[in-house]
Amino acid sequence: MTEETPRQHSTLSSVRNAARLLKEFSYGSRELGVTELSRRLGIGKSTAHRLAHTLTEERLLERDPVTGAYRLGLAMYELGSVVSAHTDLHEACAPVIDQLRNATRETVQIAVLDGREVVYVERRESPQTLRLFGRVGHRNDAHCTSTGKVLLAHLPADRLESLLDGWVLPAQTQFTITDVRRLRDELDLTRRRGWAEQSNETEMGAASVAAPIRNGFGEVIASLSVAGPVQRLQGDSLKRYARPTMDAALAISRRLGFRDAAQGEAAHRGR
Repeated sequence: MTEETPRQHSTLSSVRNAARLLKEFSYGSRELGVTELSRRLGIGKSTAHRLAHTLTEERLLERDPVTGAYRLGLAMYELGSVVSAHTDLHEACAPVIDQLRNATRETVQIAVLDGREVVYVERRESPQTLRLFGRVGHRNDAHCTSTGKVLLAHLPADRLESLLDGWVLPAQTQFTITDVRRLRDELDLTRRRGWAEQSNETEMGAASVAAPIRNGFGEVIASLSVAGPVQRLQGDSLKRYARPTMDAALAISRRLGFRDAAQGEAAHRGR
């Protein structure tokens, strides 16, 4: 076990003080000045000023130009919205994905898009001996996964173009789509029929089908998939999972406040 250097202690202390400073605004104080922050935190005024100034530069705080007092910035509200959305998604999906896993006896996953990758945020393992293995938090390339295709297909046009521009699609297997034009066609098909599939594209022997999850505004915020070995999920046997996957994704969407298909279409056109 190595000892921490004084500089490491100093860095951790600075982060801790910054966190303590932000937390002071959760105790009913909408605005606080440097003098009050210094007193509450038990640090020098110059240190409190540097912390507040740095946090303001990062949009975590805002400074009133008249009073000089600080308040929480827009970035804090944005981060809070992300936490709230993930919490809402977890609570909305839990009973639905349990039911879908029990009905299909295959692995059920929920993924969100992070750049050109998908991140799996919920997972229910198949009860069968032969199954796919993975974990919550696992990442994969979006272009070769059914969840990724769904999420890419429902991006606003300008954001999709930004991702596709210069994207060299890596080949995970010999069946992975590596041509951007082919990927565009796949995304168009996904958008039209409401679900995506992949077979041997992510890894040999694995297949899945996925459908979109929408929030109360009709925006696609996540994707639900049923995945398993190609011995059980291929051809018509894979496609028959499309309907229960779409139904389950719609059930989760409704629990998040989504109402109808027209709402989703309007959201996509307006983004």
